[in-house]
Amino acid sequence: MKTAAAFLLFLLVSPSALSQEQSFSDWVTDLRSEAAALGISAATLEALDELEEPLPRVLELDSSQPEFVQTFTRYLGLRVTDRQVERGQQLLRQHGALLEEVRQRYGVQPQYLVAFWAIETNFGSNTGGFSVLQALATLAYDPRRAEFFRSQILTALRIIDDGHISAQSMSGSWAGAMGQLQFMPSIFSQYAVDGDGDGRIDIWNSLPDVFNSAANFLSESGWKGHERWGREILLPADFDFAFAGTKSRKSLQEWRDMGLLQTSGSPIPIADMQASVVIPAGVQGPAFLVYDNFRTTRLYNPPIFYALTVGHLADRFAGGTPIQRMPENEQAMSIAQVQELQELLNGLGFDSGDPDGRVGSRTRSAVRAYQEQQGLPMDSYASISLLESLRS
Repeated sequence: MKTAAAFLLFLLVSPSALSQEQSFSDWVTDLRSEAAALGISAATLEALDELEEPLPRVLELDSSQPEFVQTFTRYLGLRVTDRQVERGQQLLRQHGALLEEVRQRYGVQPQYLVAFWAIETNFGSNTGGFSVLQALATLAYDPRRAEFFRSQILTALRIIDDGHISAQSMSGSWAGAMGQLQFMPSIFSQYAVDGDGDGRIDIWNSLPDVFNSAANFLSESGWKGHERWGREILLPADFDFAFAGTKSRKSLQEWRDMGLLQTSGSPIPIADMQASVVIPAGVQGPAFLVYDNFRTTRLYNPPIFYALTVGHLADRFAGGTPIQRMPENEQAMSIAQVQELQELLNGLGFDSGDPDGRVGSRTRSAVRAYQEQQGLPMDSYASISLLESLRS
């Protein structure tokens, strides 16, 4: 699961061509010595005796790629369904008192916490079936990300040593993200909260701990409890797409003066807020005006699709309507097609980085520069029609 604060592992580390020359048993011995020097008890270190050889499945998941690049339509459709909305609304009512206490303490509105909960682990029902220690040991032994994951497993041992969870019960994703809102050990160490006052932090089973911990992370990251995340908007026919994207920020008054409308056709409301226009599915898809809470959501997990989905699902929990301008036939690109697009952009002098088949910020910037040169709407959207244009 590439979720929640687990995004750190993708930001802080990079692949390496080095091979691991040390045997796994010797590596564990060294880890044990380092942990003991940090003050972790001998009783806790017995958990290292249970480690098996590195798990091939973890390494497979770490390096695997999907056959196709997921579209916004597909991404949203898998996570925002009528059944999911109904379930979220029911849980908001069921845990209303607790969620209101958390809101009073941290300023994070209940519908957003439940939206994170839904997307991360399907309301706690799918927290991952891996031993966190085993998954982290596998990734820490692999030289590509050794330093980062070694720090994570040492932190995980500290969490066990502090009595928050047993080694046997510390389950999570293949990447070591833990609990119902998928915290990496380092994020747990910095932000997790004992919400029920029992002297330990259990983000696996205690909803007071789960919600207080998530709200503390968001609050400390800049969440504004009096603001929403954003809204779907209508762009004027003459909108200059050079102003689209999260790097372009303007006041709501400036956007209103440019002709942006609510989906009802009314002018956008004015408040003392900065906002950006985000277009996740190209000019034929929906447009969103996004605020500071959208940016904070991306600190929890960076992809734009993720942040839009959290915000929209929270709106639906609160009685909002479906997105109005979803494209009817958004066509996915294959990994090979994206690689070809990147190679063609690079060949024309538009730097999209190493052709890896993934549409990241560098590829979007290259697409945007190409569109500008060609006089096309600068929506930064990598599509099959754009690939065909490059081919010709």
